[in-house]
Amino acid sequence: MSNKNSNLSILFKGLLLENPVFVLILGTCPTLATSTTVIGAIGMGLAATAVLICSNMVISMLRRFIPDTVRIPCYIVIIAGFVTVVEMFIHAYLPSLYETLGVYLALITVNCIILGRAEMFAGKNTVFKSALDGVGMGLGFTLALLSIATIREVIGAGTFAGIEIPVLVDYKIEFLQKTPGGFLIYGIMIAVVYKLTHGKAPKKTKFGCESCPSFSVCGGVKCDNTVKEAK
Repeated sequence: MSNKNSNLSILFKGLLLENPVFVLILGTCPTLATSTTVIGAIGMGLAATAVLICSNMVISMLRRFIPDTVRIPCYIVIIAGFVTVVEMFIHAYLPSLYETLGVYLALITVNCIILGRAEMFAGKNTVFKSALDGVGMGLGFTLALLSIATIREVIGAGTFAGIEIPVLVDYKIEFLQKTPGGFLIYGIMIAVVYKLTHGKAPKKTKFGCESCPSFSVCGGVKCDNTVKEAK
């Protein structure tokens, strides 16, 4: 039962508690670049998810055979191989999406989310758990892109997935389609997710005798004497 709960925890942690975009703050570049449209966000999210799952599984399989000193170059080669396959597939069957994603599709190779999960998780866990981690983190990345893209496209362009929304098309805020607008929405979403996961602001650090671990022993006498001597 505990093993099942552990697997579910690995699968779902990427959706919110350890969301790679809103909590771990990874993949900022593709997040801002491809979240201007819902179609582009979904395409980038699913492409990265496919690469993440496949690379996690292969790296986990080979983790005992890859020398520690060259593990990062080996991880990048494995990731690049899967990125090439995904890129060729999208180019062949989804040419419009390929044009939309542009250079950012190839840049999945150096996406810090994928390399980070390879280093932090796949290189230390079983194939099954690594696959679950890839699914969870990939879906978390996709949902993050989709949430930002929905706000930016609906309010910024008056459309959803390229379909005009009659009520909003004449009142769109084009600022949100630009980079500063993307940063604004990104920051707001980070704050919202932090509020949902933590519930309240972090406690302020107290300074002075009361926050000292030895306060119960000396009662602040040592600190008072030190202050007097300094004077």
